[in-house]
Amino acid sequence: MGDGKIVPQSGKFFASATERTQNWNGIQREITGRVQRKLAYEVIAVVRIFSNNVTTSDVRATLWVQTPNQREQYIGIANVQATDKDWTQLQGKFLLNGSPSRVVVYLEGPPSGSDILINSLIVKHAEKIPPSPAPVIENPAFGVNIIENSNLSNGTNGWFVLGNCTLSVGTGSPHILPPVARDSLGPHEPLSGRFTLVKNRTQTWMGPAQMITDKIKLFLTYQVSAWVRIGSGATGPQNVNVALSVDNQWVNGGQVEISDDRWHEIGGSFRIEKQPSKVMVYVQGPAAGVDLMLAGLQIFPVDREARFRYLKRQTDKIRKRDVTLKFSGADSSNLHGAFVKVKQAKNSFPFGTCISRTNIDNEDFVDFFSKNFNWAVFGNELKWYWTEPQQGNLNYRDADEMLDLCQKHNIETRGHCIFWEVEDTVQQWIRSLNKNDLATAVQNRLTSLLKRYTGKFKHYDVNNEMLHGSFYQDRLGKDIRANMFKLANQLDSSPLLFVNDYHVEDGCDTRSCPEKYIQQILDLQEQGAPVGGIGVQGHIDNPVGPIVCSALDKLGILGLPIWFTELDVSSINEHVRADDLEVMLREAFAHPAVDGVMLWGFWELFMSRENSHLVDAEGEVNEAGKRYLELKKEWLSHARGHVSEDGEFNFRGFYGTYAVEIVTPTHTKKVVKTFVVDKGDSPLVVSIDL
Repeated sequence: MGDGKIVPQSGKFFASATERTQNWNGIQREITGRVQRKLAYEVIAVVRIFSNNVTTSDVRATLWVQTPNQREQYIGIANVQATDKDWTQLQGKFLLNGSPSRVVVYLEGPPSGSDILINSLIVKHAEKIPPSPAPVIENPAFGVNIIENSNLSNGTNGWFVLGNCTLSVGTGSPHILPPVARDSLGPHEPLSGRFTLVKNRTQTWMGPAQMITDKIKLFLTYQVSAWVRIGSGATGPQNVNVALSVDNQWVNGGQVEISDDRWHEIGGSFRIEKQPSKVMVYVQGPAAGVDLMLAGLQIFPVDREARFRYLKRQTDKIRKRDVTLKFSGADSSNLHGAFVKVKQAKNSFPFGTCISRTNIDNEDFVDFFSKNFNWAVFGNELKWYWTEPQQGNLNYRDADEMLDLCQKHNIETRGHCIFWEVEDTVQQWIRSLNKNDLATAVQNRLTSLLKRYTGKFKHYDVNNEMLHGSFYQDRLGKDIRANMFKLANQLDSSPLLFVNDYHVEDGCDTRSCPEKYIQQILDLQEQGAPVGGIGVQGHIDNPVGPIVCSALDKLGILGLPIWFTELDVSSINEHVRADDLEVMLREAFAHPAVDGVMLWGFWELFMSRENSHLVDAEGEVNEAGKRYLELKKEWLSHARGHVSEDGEFNFRGFYGTYAVEIVTPTHTKKVVKTFVVDKGDSPLVVSIDL
């Protein structure tokens, strides 16, 4: 088909879906019997749109799958912004975990009345992409500041301003490094006490800047640190941001909210993974007319290995216990000199992951999951929009099946989440309720969920992301949040009730800085909410240990258990991804306030972030996955030696379950006993009766 203007990109023909009345109407193709389960497939389509009322629109490739028991599933494969001018390529991957009875691939997306044109559609087994080699970084110069004339001993040389504001040098800024930089750099030269003063700012983006293009090394993680202050005349709190312009794309290097005239620490991090042609760092943020002061800007690559050495020592202090094995019984008289071998089978620290209903149909997934994690959280299947998509139409079947699997493998579960405060995530029927009906719906949701699963979930995230949304609070008043906690606790008093939010640990979002999170928790407690734990999601880019640790230290003041509840790291290079994951796991495991870590998934194509998986779609463990397994192995204790004269054997080991083998000198009989090392400050004495 053609209208005289549109020609195919290749070949003689294209197909067109016309007279569409819904955005999900489109071109479809049944591929049942042509695709196998547990194999990754790639979909490539060449598309454009034709419309009288839109010039660009989202076009999506979606898979509709029907299972033998009539369950339906929609899998998003890929989407692209298509135009009415040119053909565009859409590309993505999918994998079927179970054995479907029907599979249909279709294109959808544009509003009704717009035509979807398709020139080609290919579905083929996805090629294996060879893993990227570890990046080689010549002379990383850890801890060396790449900012020129940072101490301003040379006036404003090396600096320029964005916009038509003015730059001068003042004195009287702090001489000490900001705390988080001090933790990274160790003993260091004091700062000069000089600062750049930026006046006559007529736009928020105006401020001091430097070009750093030729100083940046790819794949290195850089820490950002500075002191900032604002002049008078501001109305309300002001955001100050250290930003990078990487080929004109904004990259966040850290930000802070300021509402007084003191110096404030600003800290963050960044990493660049593709060769840029232009990189500029600049400081921006306060409203027009407000002066900006900047002192001691440091941008330096971080030495992760040095930090790891410190964390290993911390871990040994807080995650281990001295143990004395005391042998007694008929055979104990001739035990002196007997050989003892102690081996830890499992560390009791919670390492968990997010799973989805479809994952549990894949036995390879279940095998890796059950062997390498002892906790689980459901990605979507417990959320209100999933369990009650239409009012009164309840679906707990998915969650029930997932819970059964976890119980079968002795895996503990977190309940995520009872409510979600961000408006976009609230299903349409709830949004359309009046105040009274909404209050009733909230009450019904709590009763329905908590009564059904009494005692089944160890934690609940009560109202997700309250620092980033306020749907329920805006409609039902300030008390609703505390009341959700109180009512949940009345309905099931066994689980710990958590707050849960993102960007708390990385210094790049002023809405969820630790100080605001602490204030929110204190407000809830003041209203009688039984807050039992602090959820730090941990969707983090290029983590820097001391920045993460500083946030945990602050939150730790509340004395509540902290969990990383949704941890994922992302890099196109899986070696760098492995390093990021190691940073986060070591920081968590070495911090006394952290009681558990949940990954937000681990299997390719079943994660919310690109380039963050540990296992590829067809079950091959990548560098990040190998690093996870290595760390798990490192955190198991083994000891060997001989029984002392008084019938004892001493060692220091991680908490968890152990087996001990004793081989006596007189008869080479091997005795195997098991015991548990639980948390405690004093040495543990384990009596072993032979």
